[in-house]
Amino acid sequence: MEKVVRLQAVREILRSSPQKINKIFLAREISKGRFKEIIDLSRKANIPVVLVPRQKLNQLSQHHQGIVAIISPKEFVSLESILEATSKPFLVFLDGIEDPQNLGAIIRSAEAAGVDGLILPERHSAGLTSAVYEASAGALEYTKIARVKNLSRAIEEVKSRGLWVIGAEAGGEGLWFEFDYTVPVAIVFGSEGRGLRPLVRQHCDRILSIPMAGRLNSLNVAAAASIFLFEVLRQRRLTKK
Repeated sequence: MEKVVRLQAVREILRSSPQKINKIFLAREISKGRFKEIIDLSRKANIPVVLVPRQKLNQLSQHHQGIVAIISPKEFVSLESILEATSKPFLVFLDGIEDPQNLGAIIRSAEAAGVDGLILPERHSAGLTSAVYEASAGALEYTKIARVKNLSRAIEEVKSRGLWVIGAEAGGEGLWFEFDYTVPVAIVFGSEGRGLRPLVRQHCDRILSIPMAGRLNSLNVAAAASIFLFEVLRQRRLTKK
């Protein structure tokens, strides 16, 4: 079981997938008014809410906000189900994102930008832990995520289904906006330290980058992902006008 200890994240899970929550612990010392919505939603979903001393919550997590929800792990979906759900897929592949904070932040941006699904490798990826739930601010509940054994093979699969695959990496042959994202597309982001693995890079149709004007030569991967993903959203909204 996983623990979610951020108030907003627990609220989003209660709204979208209350069946995932087994029990909620609240700090007895904090006014119930702060947790009124949590208590009301829990009562409607028949989820036990237990008032405990703050010391008990400290034993469960040192980073709680007066609340700890015990939840079941999020279920992965198949890549096939993501592809079948839309006629013009917008996917994200993550190659080696092992930091839960980065993964959660990318999930949050992906959900906000309208990404249809994220694809993670079985190895060299952060799990869908409570830290990821919290960093996503609840967006994980609304995001379809597939887990595949071989990322390169999965990329070839989506290419065979008509998707263009764009690798995001410093030093690419073009800039991040120099592509028509109104077509079915998947964007691949690599780890902060290593970037895209060579084999994964070889399977991309194009490698695009974000120029740097300061002394640093790269952005945090979550920040870079936001720039790419919202460019896709911008272009697709323009075509609807």
